[in-house]
Amino acid sequence: MQIFFKCNGEWVHQNEHVSEESMDESTGLKVREAYINVTRQQVEDFHGPEDYWCQCVAWSHLGTSKSRKASVRIAYLRKNFEQDPQGREVPIEGMIVLHCRPPEGVPAAEVEWLKNEEPVDAEQDENIDTRADHNLIIRQARLSDSGNYTCMAANIVAKRRSLSATVVVYVNGGWSSWTEWSNCNVRCGRGWQKRSRTCTNPAPLNGGAFCEGMSVQKITCTSLCPVDGGWEVWSEWSVCSPECEHMRIRECSAPPPRNGGKFCEGPSQESENCTEGLCIQDIENATDIALYSGLGAAVIAVAVIVVGVTLYRRSQSEYGVDVIDSSALTGGFQTFNFKTVRQGNSLLLNSSMQPDLTVSRTYSGPICLQDPIDKELMTESSLFNPLTDIKVKVQSSFMVSLGVTERSEYHGKTHSGTFPHDSNRTFHPIHAKNKAAYIQNLSSLSKRSEMRATGIFGHLGGRLGIPNTGVSLLIPHGAIPEEASWEIYLAINQDEASLQPEGSEVLLGPQVTCGPPDVTVSTPFALTIPHCAEANSEHWNVHLKKKKFQGKWEEVMSVEEETTSCYCLLDPYACHILLDSFGTYALTGEPLSDCSVKELKVAVFGCLSCNSLDYSLRVYCIDNTPCAFQEVISDERHQGGQLLEEPKLLHFKGNTFSLQISVLDIPPFLWRIKPFTACQEVPFSRVWRNNQQPLHCAFSLERYTPATTQLSCKICVRQVKGHEQILQIQTSILENEKETITFFAHDDSNFPAQMGPQAFKIPYSIRQRICATFDTPSAKGKDWQMLAQKNSINRNLSYFATQRSPSAVILDLWEARHQHDGDLDSLACALEEIGRTQPKNSNLTETQIEESNFSYSRQNGL
Repeated sequence: MQIFFKCNGEWVHQNEHVSEESMDESTGLKVREAYINVTRQQVEDFHGPEDYWCQCVAWSHLGTSKSRKASVRIAYLRKNFEQDPQGREVPIEGMIVLHCRPPEGVPAAEVEWLKNEEPVDAEQDENIDTRADHNLIIRQARLSDSGNYTCMAANIVAKRRSLSATVVVYVNGGWSSWTEWSNCNVRCGRGWQKRSRTCTNPAPLNGGAFCEGMSVQKITCTSLCPVDGGWEVWSEWSVCSPECEHMRIRECSAPPPRNGGKFCEGPSQESENCTEGLCIQDIENATDIALYSGLGAAVIAVAVIVVGVTLYRRSQSEYGVDVIDSSALTGGFQTFNFKTVRQGNSLLLNSSMQPDLTVSRTYSGPICLQDPIDKELMTESSLFNPLTDIKVKVQSSFMVSLGVTERSEYHGKTHSGTFPHDSNRTFHPIHAKNKAAYIQNLSSLSKRSEMRATGIFGHLGGRLGIPNTGVSLLIPHGAIPEEASWEIYLAINQDEASLQPEGSEVLLGPQVTCGPPDVTVSTPFALTIPHCAEANSEHWNVHLKKKKFQGKWEEVMSVEEETTSCYCLLDPYACHILLDSFGTYALTGEPLSDCSVKELKVAVFGCLSCNSLDYSLRVYCIDNTPCAFQEVISDERHQGGQLLEEPKLLHFKGNTFSLQISVLDIPPFLWRIKPFTACQEVPFSRVWRNNQQPLHCAFSLERYTPATTQLSCKICVRQVKGHEQILQIQTSILENEKETITFFAHDDSNFPAQMGPQAFKIPYSIRQRICATFDTPSAKGKDWQMLAQKNSINRNLSYFATQRSPSAVILDLWEARHQHDGDLDSLACALEEIGRTQPKNSNLTETQIEESNFSYSRQNGL
């Protein structure tokens, strides 16, 4: 028997054969095995219609036998996968399919999946299937299925790895159950109660969507007012007892206390001697009766003297309180015509000067009521006594009762120093033991000089503001103890970790720090913080928060809350806060509906790029607060940017729709813009929670020739299904031809700190008279509550009731609200309106209302 090999139709030489013989133990037959070696070079050198093949031929005397052909090919595995798996984000319990097509190779590659570099065993996990064309299928996604998946391909040549695909299994948020309704926020009358829910059932995970809808619901409620009990009339006296006494009783039933009202005060029964002292049991009782009789007579005598003195003082008074003064407040803005002045009138600022009764004089220009001069002209008693009753016959539309003598020589006169005229005042900026802490607090604030301010204040108070930011601090007169001076600072936090609002809350303004924090004021100071919310209690729930130790924030109060710890007055563009302690404060807002609106300021800046033919447009959409705009201005100055158009306001609703910014009407043969960049879209969350960096979009324009020096186009800024603003740009790109546009309406950069009387709009002497008048309760209702009402302060009046001088705190709030306009006219109108209020049954005689003709005319519509 012989064995031969034939390859590609040719016989292989016998010398290349290798043969081995053996004996089959089971059959006893001889077995011969033969083989040949085929090299890579032989396969590569063969060029034929088929693959390189070989065949075995065996023959003996019985015949010939041929084997089937065996093909020999060169093994390989290419480097690149035909399809790499792609990352996916799927909701929990969703299906995940990762496709993998391995590289071409001979023999075909085997595929294996790795998760986070660990093999995926489909046999151990019934939720995973890898049999379908090398794909990885996860039937129901679990949180544990999140990870990095890699496809591995291998054959006898090499192993190849695909790109990793990241799979994220996310969970959308779900609302928890509503809490129980809170108690009504007022003890008596109409109020509101609320309930809340949280997005924790489940909480959003791995980028899942936040819950849609409101987290707080409010409804109105009515609480029954408490009724205090009242005594019935006394019963008849009982019969005289053997102890010479009889008694009577009364009941607390007119009305009985209801709804938590107080029980009647006083005794429910009383007894007395029924024999007028004739029934005396021993000498000691007789002595006591004589003693008590003497004391009673003395008390009656003292009461008679007090009543007599009171009646005598009233008989010496010339005027009543039916008219409240307003002319002295508006005197700095009016033209006065003095016809006659009553001599010796105690209400004149300087009654010692004798007026000319024959000459009518007109004073044009402001009448300067400087407080230090007033102190020299008035005695202490006339300064602090309430306004005496005044009956004035008025010739003009305004009530005037405070006369003003010739004071024109004082106009423009200034007084050096911030303290009263005592020469022994010393400066105590801070205690030595607290100085290190103070320096540390001040150094940790913003390093930008325009975002902080400091000043030294004494007993006379003053005003401290950060220029062009809308942030200010009003320190009332008397808030700082006498013989003391404090160095007070005010800063906007920019470099520190920002307050991270919880849930659906957003930051409505800057975080403001005032200090030093270790001092206590005796009178509330007023902190003004600008905000960007369109103030509406139906759409916003605004909170005041304070930063505590270790960076934690806690809620101080809600603006609509009734509390006596502090007071918040929300104006359209700023919140004025009355506080007793310094610290770091911020305003946050919780939207109550999709109609809640944030006001955004839209501003466009432009500058030439490094390439002289390119021009950059930068469109900013920032919170409508002066400090946010100030930050943009500072950044643009460093970049050489120029404000191209007056900024406009955009009302951005909390309806989850995005913001679109586009450039329109570019001159086609002068300018061009890069394709697909004329319109940019900003997600809703990026605009709504824009608390870190100013939001802006940049557009790059290119001139066709250097001869083009003018640019005209439109910038359209709109919210999808919301408000739209269009800014018309018409500018020269040459530096020397640009027009300057004013950044701020109120440029207060030259007056960051004002000390003493010049910091206040109302002269101190007039302020003291108003306080003395309105702090005193009046039967006609002309007290501090009416003063608050006339100045549009109608909420949380219990806060003012706890103050030592409610009228002074109301005027401090007025000073904070009118720091720029100084609208004394409105305060004068309020006082005049109170002065015109008369009781329904009052009958004034001609002698009561006669007064000298005292009139003035208004200038410039004030």
